[in-house]
Amino acid sequence: MSARETVRETVTEETAMPVADDAAGRTGGNTTTATPVSMPVSMHVSGHTAAHTARLLASEIGLTFRRPRNLAMLGVLAAVPVLIGVAVRVASRGDGGSLIGQVAGNGLVLTFAAFLVMLPLVLPLAVAVVAGDAVAGEAGQGTLRYLLVAPAGRTRLLAVKYADVVVFCLAACALVALSALAVGVALFPVGPVTLLSGTTVSAAEGLLRVGLVALYSAAGMAALGAVALAVSTLTEAAIGAVAASVVLVVVSQVVGAIPQIAVVRPFLLTSWWSSFDGLLRDPMATDEMGRGLLAFLAYIVIFGSIAWSRFTSKDITA
Repeated sequence: MSARETVRETVTEETAMPVADDAAGRTGGNTTTATPVSMPVSMHVSGHTAAHTARLLASEIGLTFRRPRNLAMLGVLAAVPVLIGVAVRVASRGDGGSLIGQVAGNGLVLTFAAFLVMLPLVLPLAVAVVAGDAVAGEAGQGTLRYLLVAPAGRTRLLAVKYADVVVFCLAACALVALSALAVGVALFPVGPVTLLSGTTVSAAEGLLRVGLVALYSAAGMAALGAVALAVSTLTEAAIGAVAASVVLVVVSQVVGAIPQIAVVRPFLLTSWWSSFDGLLRDPMATDEMGRGLLAFLAYIVIFGSIAWSRFTSKDITA
């Protein structure tokens, strides 16, 4: 049985539950399953709604993390910090005075380097694959119609899809951070971290900043997820949604690198992904990161609204 079929069965069960309850009430069935007189109807309905939403979200998350393609992408995300760490280890031999030698002097710094290398393309590609497939993949395989049968409504179904994307973003960034930390501890010494501002903080504070970098990066990827989800509602071809999202990322980075049109940089999502370097200063440069988080929120609201408008007003059922 495929993972898509598992979703169909889950949705079918969720649809059948309220119907069976209603049928029992109409035919004078077992009164123990009927809605208690003392319980407000709205509370009973909201309880069913919350339960259905939770089951649908759990089904979506399970589907995402069971798919071989997504597991392979997570494996690549975990392997890239290993490759970076080995490369730094080999290149730093006998070169302790260089920048690479300084990075190799503390394993915690490898985490910051891993995010700096992976944020431009590797992490966005993984997120685009998951978010671009969220609606277009279901429509292309003909399973979206089964999801729309569930008593969740299109708005709540779209919210569940985006919540699943956010969970994947958090998991991907956490995996990168943990992989880089493990490799850094294994290959390099660990101790107080020297920041970009020249000050030194304890290893414990360095770990805290690593966690904040992962969370900030996840927020940036969640904003990209909203863009890819909006694109996913515009087509029934998942590969087209993924390709379009990746092209948008590449074009944004190219445009942001052209000095003559630097005025557009603040409006580009990719311009804010590297703002986590404010965490590598003392005191933390939270102003720049705050503007980055506001930019991420703006992208989520705008493209989330586009996805909602498209998904709730058009038939995307293949």
